[in-house]
Amino acid sequence: MPARIYKPARTAMQSGTAKTHQWVLEFAPAAGREVDPLMGWTGSGDTQAQVRLRFETREAALAYASEKGIDVAVSDPQPRKQNIRPRGYGENFATDRRGAWTH
Repeated sequence: MPARIYKPARTAMQSGTAKTHQWVLEFAPAAGREVDPLMGWTGSGDTQAQVRLRFETREAALAYASEKGIDVAVSDPQPRKQNIRPRGYGENFATDRRGAWTH
């Protein structure tokens, strides 16, 4: 069963980089989802699609996959450009401001 190893990106609701430092091994779904005719819920009998393993390093994830005989595809993360302003938020309250502080 094929799997994917990747480093997750930050969500749209977070400004920091929490939960983006570990590597994730995630299995591809073996079967499509089905709609339950009575309740209308979607579901699947594939339990491997629910498994998500986390590793500290890429090498640890690859070692686990090779040990268990799992075919993997590795996705390298795209680097994020830092958005750091000089002086940042503290500049709003600095005593050496060039102009009057207004809203």
